[in-house]
Amino acid sequence: MRIPPLKAIIAFESVARTKSVNRAADELGLTASAVSHQLSNLESIIGQALFQRSGRGLVLTPTGERYLADVTGSLADLSRATERASSRTDVEILRVHSSPSFGLMWLLPRLSSFQEANDDIQLNVACSYENVSFSNGFYDIDVRHGYGNWTNVEVKTVRGEFIAPLASPKYLAQHPVKTPEDLLSHRLIFSESPLVQWKQWFGRTGVSAAHKTFDFSFDRSYMSLETAALGLGIALESLMLASVKIREGLLVPVFDASFAVEVGAHHLVYPAQNADLPRVERFLAWIEREAAADLRG
Repeated sequence: MRIPPLKAIIAFESVARTKSVNRAADELGLTASAVSHQLSNLESIIGQALFQRSGRGLVLTPTGERYLADVTGSLADLSRATERASSRTDVEILRVHSSPSFGLMWLLPRLSSFQEANDDIQLNVACSYENVSFSNGFYDIDVRHGYGNWTNVEVKTVRGEFIAPLASPKYLAQHPVKTPEDLLSHRLIFSESPLVQWKQWFGRTGVSAAHKTFDFSFDRSYMSLETAALGLGIALESLMLASVKIREGLLVPVFDASFAVEVGAHHLVYPAQNADLPRVERFLAWIEREAAADLRG
C-alpha cells in the first residue's frame, strides 16, 4: 500500500484533535472544503472510514483511533528531526508550555537557575490558559493546573504545594489577625484558581463563613497574589506560586503551617515518547530540585 500524502495525515490529525473540520481548517490555514478533500483522499487510500458524524461533531471510528495513535508519534518524530536538522548541533531546544500563573510567578524568576545548570539547552516558554496538544511534536512539556486526570500522557505532579491565607506584612501590622474567625471581619480576596476555596478552608477550621463577601474577585492566581502583595487584603493562594514574594518579604502566611492545606495542583505533562529525551529528563529533575528547595525554605 502506498504512503498517503503528508498533508492528508496532518489534516486528519488536526480534525481528530479539534473534532471539527472548520477548526482544523482555521488551524491549518486552509478552507474547510480543502480539509474535507484531504480526509476523503486518506479514507480512500486506507479503504475504511476514519470518522463518523454525531450530534457533537466528528467522532473517530475504531480504525480512526488506531490510525491516530500510530501517526501521532510519527508526526512528532518528523517535527523533531526537522528541528535537529535546522538547529545548531551544540544546542538543544526545550519547548515548554505553562499555565500563566506558574510561568509568571514560579518559572520565570528561576530561569537563571536552569540556564546556569543547563547552558547547552535553549529554553523556549509559552503561556496560555489552554492545554496544548503534543501530536505535532512542537512542545516537549506542558505545565498544567488542575486535578491531573489527563489520559494518554505522562503526568508528574509537583509535590509539596500548599494553599494558605497570605497577606502583606504591612496589611497585618495595620489589621492584626489571631484566629481564622478574625478573617470574617477582614478584606478577603477571592480567586477562582486554587483547588481549595475560602468556603472549604473555613470549613476545615470550623468557622461558618456562608455569608462572607469578598472585596476583590479574580480568575487568575497571579492577580490575587499581586493584590495581596499591594496590601489590599488577604488571599487564599498557593505558597508555591507565592514563594518568590514570600522570600522577598512582600507576602507572609497569616497563620502557621498547620492551617495550610496540601494540594496536587500543578503537573508536568508530556507524551510517553518524550520521557527518554535528555532535555526533558533534565528539566523534570530541575523542577523537582527547585520545588524541594522551596520546601526547605
